[in-house]
Amino acid sequence: MTAPRRASLTFAPILTACVLVVPMVFGPPDAAGQERPLPDTLDGEPYGSVRSQRAIIYHAPRDSLVAIRVGELLDEQASLPGLPESVPDGVHAVLAHTPAAFDEAIGGAVPEWRAGVAIPSRDMLVMPTGEGVRVVDGEGLRTLRHEWAHLGLHQTLGDLRIPRWFNEGYAQWASGGFDVMGAWRLRVLIALGRAPEMDSLTLGWPADREQARTAYLLSASAVTYLLEAGGERGLELFLERWRDTRSFEGAFRETFGLTTGQFESDWKRHVRQRYGWLFVLSHSSLFWLLLALVLLFMVRGRQGRNREKLARLRADDLPDSPAYWDTSQDSGVRGPP
Repeated sequence: MTAPRRASLTFAPILTACVLVVPMVFGPPDAAGQERPLPDTLDGEPYGSVRSQRAIIYHAPRDSLVAIRVGELLDEQASLPGLPESVPDGVHAVLAHTPAAFDEAIGGAVPEWRAGVAIPSRDMLVMPTGEGVRVVDGEGLRTLRHEWAHLGLHQTLGDLRIPRWFNEGYAQWASGGFDVMGAWRLRVLIALGRAPEMDSLTLGWPADREQARTAYLLSASAVTYLLEAGGERGLELFLERWRDTRSFEGAFRETFGLTTGQFESDWKRHVRQRYGWLFVLSHSSLFWLLLALVLLFMVRGRQGRNREKLARLRADDLPDSPAYWDTSQDSGVRGPP
């Protein structure tokens, strides 16, 4: 996400982790003469650094092994879709050991739901190690990829102003997109008319958790729809034209053949058609669980009725040894003397 650019939590669910993009953070130069993006200490702890091929990772003493692993993960990142293989490069990755260190690193407080922050103007990302998701696996890796995508997009486009919905949507798409539960939520929002216009997703990214989840979901679904038709090659051409002409709207129209306003109308129509209730239900694990429970109760009920019917039939049957077959009792019939 960008912060004021920002990013998020399980939408893979699409918003399991939330991420931010903030303007800049100042600090003294490091030993190598390169401007250090943060103070020598954060929340009372001295911060050292390790270098990888594509990044410098800043960390507290207790996170030295994590920093080495993060460097390996960043060097192993697959190429970002539609971007040159060389970006991002020269990244400053800060591993904040406490929430207070996190806030100090970015130069101010951020919403409590954030899981990472990108600062494109400083080629810097900040990830927590003392709270929330683990940075080296699961949602932590997804968040790391999300922030990496923000920095790559910024390095490709330079000083161009990137619309918030495209910035966040691209980062969400590059880091895995959104899941079926995200599709469900999107369908409900649009059906109820509660989805904001894409133009409203500006620098004032929502600070409320639910509103931010909605903004991430809208952005991710819009970029996903855009790239389903054009693919990575279409994205690459669009970014090249945008960089050359410095006009988002002109490059968009030339590449995709429609204005952003027309695209938004087409996208909302697509969402209603593709993510209808039947689609969402049929792709939902919760739906299949409920269906299995219903079938189980139906089978159990039928078995119970069959047992009752069998019991009634058995009650009407003649016994295997009726009383009048029993010759051991005096029945009033005597044989010859």
